[in-house]
Amino acid sequence: MKVSVRLTEGLKEPYAVIYAGGLDDEVRRAAELLTAAGAPVVAESEDRLIVLKPGEIYMIRVENGTTVIYGEKRSYRSRKRLYELEGELGAGFMRVAKSVVVNLAHLDSVEAGFSGTMLLKLKNGCKDYVSRKYLPEFKRYLNL
Repeated sequence: MKVSVRLTEGLKEPYAVIYAGGLDDEVRRAAELLTAAGAPVVAESEDRLIVLKPGEIYMIRVENGTTVIYGEKRSYRSRKRLYELEGELGAGFMRVAKSVVVNLAHLDSVEAGFSGTMLLKLKNGCKDYVSRKYLPEFKRYLNL
């Protein structure tokens, strides 16, 4: 892989662009290395790699064995497991079910659900239930 670094005066935050003929393992590894350690998350949309900042992520859910990341208007796929993304994103994100992690900054409303659960609604329209297992921690967050 060829690497080129250009220094630009006045640039506040570095960014990287990867030009490739396709999404092979080498390109995926390079993107993951560039975004490691609490930095943005790399996701896939069609045949492109998308770099998402934690604030752009509303919800992460496992659907049919695939990790799906929901943004404000679009959804993306990730090759990482839910627990890996949860660990990378850290504060501000909470697991609310076995297969769901939400960004608490985008929480819109909460409603009582069936069988002792709660229904979460996010600002982008996504909805999911807080399972009974994760409900005590979620209630502590809401000071209930």
